Amino acid sequence: MAHLCSQVLSTSFFTPKPQIPVLLSPGVACIKSFHQYRFLHIKAMQEDKFSTPTSCDESKVRVPHVLTVAGSDSAGGAGIQADIKACAARGVYCSTVITAVTAQNTVGVQGVNIVPEDFVAEQLRSVLSDMPPNVVKTGMLPSTGIVKTLCQSLKEFPVQALVVDPVMVSTSGHTLAGPSILDSFREELLPMADIVTPNLKEASALLGGVPLETIADMRSAAKAIHDIGPRNVLVKGGDLPASLDAVDVFYDGNDFYEFRSSRIMTPNTHGTGCTLASTVAAELAKGSQMLSAVKVAKRYVEAVLSYSKNIAIGGGCQGPMDHLLKLKSNVQRRPFDPCDLFLYAVTDSRMNKKWGRSIIGAVKAAIEGGASIIQLREKEVETGDFLEAAKACLKICRVHGVPLLINDRIDVALASDADGIHIGQSDMPAHVARALLGPDKIIGVSCKTPEHAQQAWIDGADYIGSGGVYPTNTKENNKAIGLDGLKTVCLSSKLPVVAIGGIGMSNAQAVMRLGVPNLKGVAVVSALFDRECVMTETRKLLEVLKESTKIAN
Repeated sequence: MAHLCSQVLSTSFFTPKPQIPVLLSPGVACIKSFHQYRFLHIKAMQEDKFSTPTSCDESKVRVPHVLTVAGSDSAGGAGIQADIKACAARGVYCSTVITAVTAQNTVGVQGVNIVPEDFVAEQLRSVLSDMPPNVVKTGMLPSTGIVKTLCQSLKEFPVQALVVDPVMVSTSGHTLAGPSILDSFREELLPMADIVTPNLKEASALLGGVPLETIADMRSAAKAIHDIGPRNVLVKGGDLPASLDAVDVFYDGNDFYEFRSSRIMTPNTHGTGCTLASTVAAELAKGSQMLSAVKVAKRYVEAVLSYSKNIAIGGGCQGPMDHLLKLKSNVQRRPFDPCDLFLYAVTDSRMNKKWGRSIIGAVKAAIEGGASIIQLREKEVETGDFLEAAKACLKICRVHGVPLLINDRIDVALASDADGIHIGQSDMPAHVARALLGPDKIIGVSCKTPEHAQQAWIDGADYIGSGGVYPTNTKENNKAIGLDGLKTVCLSSKLPVVAIGGIGMSNAQAVMRLGVPNLKGVAVVSALFDRECVMTETRKLLEVLKESTKIAN
């Protein structure tokens, strides 16, 4: 139920000098042992050591599941209600444990009724013992007893991740959690958390009332809160008075990331904090890594804020958002996986014509050969024909679980509902593409320099294609950067990288042996599509890449 005036999209990297003193908790000493125990417990559950499945279990589809432990909002904009809506919008099942029932509307909070601790414990045991969630997300925890009850339950029934939204004050300023629970947060809950998402007021309270007035303060606060125990910290700066933009700071214990965007001027911000944390939890439940989950959550909340900025519900000054109307989709996409870049097949209209192939035939053959992602780069095809081919290729890709991207043509990407787009430096900026495509689609950007890579990260891209590594005939005036140039870009990039340009059987191993962790694969054109049998050449190249990976490891 915490307030977040506006959300952020773009990001940049900082190395601050922490100024805020650390408030260490007694629970820090137990962090490693708890997380190790949780890992072993979950691993055992996954190996079916703790349960004996019935015969019907094998035919059932496991769905991502988030349990939210929070208060109920009678206005429906925040708390449990926001959590359920956000998870539903992200395609994740959401169960609930209610810690308090509030009487509130768009004017403010008129009353809070705390649920007895023993009944909170009963709710927790009911859900955790029968339908274990992937992720637990917390919101309003109004008493120290409830905090202790939750922590004990999570020790008894460990989950894959714990997302803590330290709700203390409502959007209207009503206190929802007294100072007595701060010690419980610091000593017990935060050391168990995989991420904590305080706003400025909450971060200040967790650090003993230290004022937070600048971005430098936020970075120092993120570091200080991390030292208390959580694995990751996101300090939300929607209320930062000195910033023209909305700025949030993420810290993972090693690096700082700054998420920044223009403010969305709207009174309909009730429930943004709950929605953000729930979306992070939902993305984690679907299998995303933490930083990716946060980025998707920021995009989603920004999209909801923008869509809801003019809706009118209630007569107060803090209205709710609409989580679902514009964001409904019949297609449930899995989150982008950098491993999809391993063998990246890029079609070419001239080669298809030369060998008498259709776009559809070329794509089908590449997928059957083992291509892990497809990009349609068709410069000599009429728009109508391109669109129909893209729709047909998308059906094939969906059957095989292979993402389909469109080169440059955002109109075709939108009309075909492709999984994303790849753009060059002279094309539409990635942040514009993101605004048009929405939070879920994949965006790749061609980059030759560290500066290009940094801008792609700032603009919200999901990966970069770096090259041409070697000279190539598929793109005119494309100066090769060589292996040294590729390595320089990889080392400066905060995004996964696929190497592009002139790569084939003879040099793919040299590329993959560069020894940089974020180089995830190679993108090829001629090596696959300027050959008689696309499927055979794809299989051969796949084996070369697999062998190079074995050697590198």
